[in-house]
Formats: sequence, C-alpha cells, structure tokens
Amino acid sequence: MKRPHLTPLSRTVHPGAWWLWALALAVAASRTTNPLLLAMLLGVAGLVVARRRGTAPWALAFRMYLWLGAFIVVMRVLFRVIFGGGEGEHVLFTLPAVPLPEWSAGIRLLGPVAAEELLGGLYDGLRLAAMVVCVGAANALANPKRMLKALPGALHEVGTSVVVTLTVAPQLAESVVRVRRARRLRGRRTRGLRALHGIAVPVLEDAMNRSLALAAAMAAHGFGRTGQLPVRTRVLTGALVIGGLLGVCAGLYGAMGSGGPAGLGTPVLLAGLLLAVAGFLLGGRRVVRSTYRPDRWRAAELLVTACGLAAAALMYAAAGSQAAVLHPTTSPLMWPEVTPLPAVAVLLASLPAWAAPAPPRPTVQEAPA
Repeated sequence: MKRPHLTPLSRTVHPGAWWLWALALAVAASRTTNPLLLAMLLGVAGLVVARRRGTAPWALAFRMYLWLGAFIVVMRVLFRVIFGGGEGEHVLFTLPAVPLPEWSAGIRLLGPVAAEELLGGLYDGLRLAAMVVCVGAANALANPKRMLKALPGALHEVGTSVVVTLTVAPQLAESVVRVRRARRLRGRRTRGLRALHGIAVPVLEDAMNRSLALAAAMAAHGFGRTGQLPVRTRVLTGALVIGGLLGVCAGLYGAMGSGGPAGLGTPVLLAGLLLAVAGFLLGGRRVVRSTYRPDRWRAAELLVTACGLAAAALMYAAAGSQAAVLHPTTSPLMWPEVTPLPAVAVLLASLPAWAAPAPPRPTVQEAPA
C-alpha cells in the first residue's frame, strides 16, 4: 500500500522569529565587505522572501527595499567619484577638478577617478544595502499586527509607534499598485513623468485616509488606556528601566574591549539586562490589554531563529580568523575569494526557505481582485 505523502501544514510563522532571523542576517552582512558574500546574503534574503512570503500588503514592499539598496550603492559610488581623494594607481578617467578655497584643504572635488575608489564605494554600498534589504525581508515576512500583539506590555506603546513606522513603506507600495491598476483599467498611462502626478496624488490621499482610519481604530480599541499604579511603582519602574539600559550600554562597551576594565563588561551587561527585564515586567502592569489566541513558539520558529543566529555567529567567528577574506583589499587590487566557513554561514541562513512552513494562501473567494 502506497503511503500518503506528508507535507507540513501551512501556517503563519511567529513574526519574532522572522525578525530575529533577519536581524541576525543583517549582523552577518555588517561583518564583511566581500562583494561575493554580500551578493550571497542578498540572494538568500530574496530566496526566503520569494518562497515564504504571503499575499498580505506588507509582503509587496520587498521590491522597494531592493530599489532602496540599489540607490544606496549608486550614491556611495558617486560620493567616491566626487570626493574620491585621488587615491589609487589605476586611473579610469579624469573629470575636470573644481578649485576649492584654502580653508577646505584636504578636500578634493572631482579630478582623476581610480578603480580603487570605485570598488571601495561599491563594497561599502553593498554592505549597507544588504543590511537594508535584510530589514526589508523581515517587513515582507513578518505580520506587523501579530508582532505588535507579541510585544511585552511595557513596550506596547513604543512598539505601536515602531510598527506603524515600519508599515509605511508596505502601505505605500500597496497604494501604488492599486492606483496603477485602476489607471491601467481606465486606459491611462502608468509609467513616465506624465503618469507621476496622476499616481502621486491618489497615493497621498489614500495614505491620509488610512492614517485617519488607523487613528479611529486605535481610539475605538482603547489605545492609551492605562492601569492604575502607585507613584512609587512608577518611579521604581523608570529607575529600573533607565538603570538597566545604562548598564547594558556600559556592559557592551566593556565586553567589546573598548578600553574598559578587563572582565567587567560581561557582569555589568548581565546586571543591566536583569534590571531592564525587571523594569519591563513591572511596567507591563501599567498596560491593560487582552490577548486572543496568542502565537506560540514551535519547532519551526526555533529553527528559523537558530539558522539566523548560526549564520551571524559563524560570520563573527570568521571575522577573527579570516579577516582578509571578509574584507578584501582594493589597494592593490585583488579578486575577492570565498572560503568554506563564511559560505556555510550564509547557506545556513537559507534553510528557512524550505524548513519553515509555507504561509496560508487565500481561497478563491478571499483572493484580492
């Protein structure tokens, strides 16, 4: 008898898992300027988004982050062309230099442009673009409403502001798609400068309407309503949170070996974390809210998080032993290489593309028109 083929049930992965995975991927990208590794990281982010994003509006914003990353790369290269400093032996072309006054000595405007300058700008721009695209991947994969629901009570108000800010780009992307579709159905232009005015005005109007609707919904759901706490408890909560965050900053400064006393960074960091957590738990009593069907952390969420953290940890380990690979020199010019350790770190981050459950797809009646 033939056994039925078992496939994991489709469901929505906890948004915290996707954010931890994406932030760990951004940390891995921040540890290298190797264009090959950064291209692999961008490919991994795109692969996971393509296979595991849903059909919700926020999933449409990933393309905007890709364009933003391309814009960052172009701007970094242009900056090197304009303020390159004249370093490098392989001059590609020479632009007419602009004379500057004496008080700006040390600054060069235009002049000869070397390949070393362009590659340096390209590497820096790729690293920043990869970090931005990782944040965009988290925006495309994580449900912001479920993320807000999963935040601790003490961070509810701050989390609401952050979530609303992060969902601006997805909402604008959805508005642009809807307005362009409407113009296409009416037989009007959807591209070019002539169509820009006809698209920008309805998009801004839609954004304003959404803001008003969001404000009304938040007021209807009692946003800002707080519980009754004694004054002493509020003062104690503030002292714990502020003291804990200061301890975390001081502990990180000492743990990173920035000149602090040896062996003092980690204890201060742990003490700061304990104080901050105590303050958050105490402050959570001030927020009155109910939770319906809370999201659970299951094996898939743990696996997604572990893949991201493993990639960041392996890349951090490679930074100590293979600095020349992670940061290829541009003077003299050398072709970047990829060794097994950072390559494995990047490939580990791609496992959620197959291991994470697929998001539920809308039925024919639920599919957007």
